Amino acid sequence: MTRNHGLIAFGLAALALPIAVLARPEARPTPAVPLKAPADFASIADPAARSAAIFTEMGKVIASPRCINCHPRSDRPRQGDEMQPHMPPVVRGPADQGAPGMECATCHGDANVAFANGEGAIPGAPHWQLAPASMAWEGKSLAAICAQIKDPKRNGGKSLAALIDHNGTDPLVGWAWHPGLGRAPAPGTQARFGALTKAWVDSGAKCPA
Repeated sequence: MTRNHGLIAFGLAALALPIAVLARPEARPTPAVPLKAPADFASIADPAARSAAIFTEMGKVIASPRCINCHPRSDRPRQGDEMQPHMPPVVRGPADQGAPGMECATCHGDANVAFANGEGAIPGAPHWQLAPASMAWEGKSLAAICAQIKDPKRNGGKSLAALIDHNGTDPLVGWAWHPGLGRAPAPGTQARFGALTKAWVDSGAKCPA
């Protein structure tokens, strides 16, 4: 091997190293976390208390890394189960889809793409983007997040009925349960999350204290 070839090989190895190092810790298997069903709250006679309890159960999904990473307090998304700042560094951009020339779609397609070394995956789902800044959840209490979710001025103009559909059928939300190798899925299933959302709305959409 010539000296130049050796330098090229060394450079390529150096570039590849951070990907491998970052991928290995995240590629560990993670146990599934269940979600209660709406029927599990039927014994709570008071509708307001039942509604708040249902939203608390929904909070297991809302507070998971799969959701918080895309609802950051800053203009930089987070990633991984450890919710580290996104690497490479990226920003929200004017439409929550990245900066011009470095949009989310530059790396994130409509489906997950596995790493060649089999130790992780680049996440992907239709319409990959950050949640709007008005829906930042990172660092907030579940009660504060609940108030945001219900507020059409902050949630993108969604009615309570639209929230049921969003939580239960939106493919980008659904990615949280199919995040690819190296990431823990959100608790339960999207269908269960949607059913809990409906039960929450039907019982008055009350927020926990």
